[in-house]
Amino acid sequence: MDITGAAFVVMAAIICSVFGIPFTAAENEGPFEVRIACGSTVDSVALETGYNWSKDRGYTGGSSAPLNVTNRIAPQLNTLRYFEITDGPDNCYNISVPSGHYLVRFFFSFGAEDNGGREPIFEVSLEGTLVHSLAPGWSSIDSNAYAESLLHITDGAATVCFHSAGHGNPAIASLEILQLYVDAYNMGSSANLNVVMRTVKRVSAGAEESGFGSRVRGDEWGGDRHWATDQDLFVSGCAGEAIHTLARISNFGNPPNVYPEAIYQSATTIGTTSKLSYTVSVQPNQNYSVWLHFAEIHPWITGPNMRVFDVMANGALLFQGIDIVKIVGEPFKALTLNKTVMVTSSNLTISFVAVKGPVAVNALEVFQIIPRGYETQDETVWALHDIKHSLQLPSRLGWNGDPCAPPLHPWEGVSCAFDSKAGAWFVSAVNLNNEGLRGQIGDTWPALRKLQALNLSNNFLEGEISSFGNMTSLTSLDLSHNRLSGLVPASLGKLTLKILLLNDNFLSGELPGAVGALPIRGTIMKYVNCFLCVTLTQCFRSLELSSSQKRQP
Repeated sequence: MDITGAAFVVMAAIICSVFGIPFTAAENEGPFEVRIACGSTVDSVALETGYNWSKDRGYTGGSSAPLNVTNRIAPQLNTLRYFEITDGPDNCYNISVPSGHYLVRFFFSFGAEDNGGREPIFEVSLEGTLVHSLAPGWSSIDSNAYAESLLHITDGAATVCFHSAGHGNPAIASLEILQLYVDAYNMGSSANLNVVMRTVKRVSAGAEESGFGSRVRGDEWGGDRHWATDQDLFVSGCAGEAIHTLARISNFGNPPNVYPEAIYQSATTIGTTSKLSYTVSVQPNQNYSVWLHFAEIHPWITGPNMRVFDVMANGALLFQGIDIVKIVGEPFKALTLNKTVMVTSSNLTISFVAVKGPVAVNALEVFQIIPRGYETQDETVWALHDIKHSLQLPSRLGWNGDPCAPPLHPWEGVSCAFDSKAGAWFVSAVNLNNEGLRGQIGDTWPALRKLQALNLSNNFLEGEISSFGNMTSLTSLDLSHNRLSGLVPASLGKLTLKILLLNDNFLSGELPGAVGALPIRGTIMKYVNCFLCVTLTQCFRSLELSSSQKRQP
């Protein structure tokens, strides 16, 4: 379809508008920004940008180590944080932020102290959604050390987790959480709320050098995005020519999609009989959002029908008949186009094919669209974090972030199942047998309403057995071989237990009748304790026997 008509003008206008969502008061006051120097014990300021970097905070564990390379984002940073196996398989940063749309950026590194000089392999999740995987060989390409994603955060905190793959210690040198306009990079309707947009490539064509938004006078609401030159991309066809202008560009900074003027002041162009192609590596069978940026800056192109070209994605037509001046009405005026494509191969090639006059492109962005993963029910998460402290869970087990998300990295000893009606994960079983627990059972277990099996056996738990009376889903409860004391709760008799193991503790008193009757209903039960009796008469006899034994010489 030809997009040079009125319909296309409407489309371009929509991309440059606010999509009907009003700006909040916070947006009028300036963006919320967090920049953390991981591993650092002091605050600092980046001299070039003037940005404030806070000392390390909000982490669940780990240790500090020297940073042995220069961080291009903030060269003054000289530390990192790493997480050993004794810190648990999953470690997180939990940072309070206002609800909004954010760019989250990482800088990964490693060294002798944190990893013995060997490259670590690990994965990263945002809000329970797996977004980055550092595969073997990642450190051989400099750009792999930097990763960013865009997402909406609505629960008041950014949860960033690092998941060990068993090969080295996850390590992070800097973490940035930078607010964008709420409707930036809108792909239509509420689609952005349900996805994470992982940045694959962002290119300023024809630029002499790469740089962050702050270095090219980018708007503060632009998230200080990094724009790479196109020199490191594979460019097919005839040799491209870089062109530049110092002329001012109009229409480049209209919210919510604010871009640096500089990306429109350079371009790569190519002859009339050739095509210009850029190829980037991608994950196959995924959706990708492609954003293209144009402005007519060549002094010889002054009117419509002088430069017309098509855009292809892996050989399929993406846009047809692009005539920049005809669409926006004049030279030196910015135009942004967006379309989503499904890519089945491991490469995405974007080609600009001349129709009339030479091809020219100013900038392009490619994002992988990752569907947001479902999270665990809030009540369950809060309860388990409380249980973690009451049980005095060893740090090697972790229990940080979301217990069930991402699904590839559930908590140690936790089994999860998905509730399609609620659209959330729930915990179906907890097995912490022989894990060195030394605390108390606690009283928040009833919050796990769908828990079916609980095994806390062979530990050093003390105190009384809390009430499990309203846990109607619980069918297996093993508290054996601990140091539990006090009475057996009568409420256990109300449960439909198939297995109840209370033996080898220091429980006392009479076994409640409803609990003692459980075997009649088919429950496998063990309750032998030094001071526990089945009937009150048996208790008295045990006391008499104990007293007579004490009186014997």
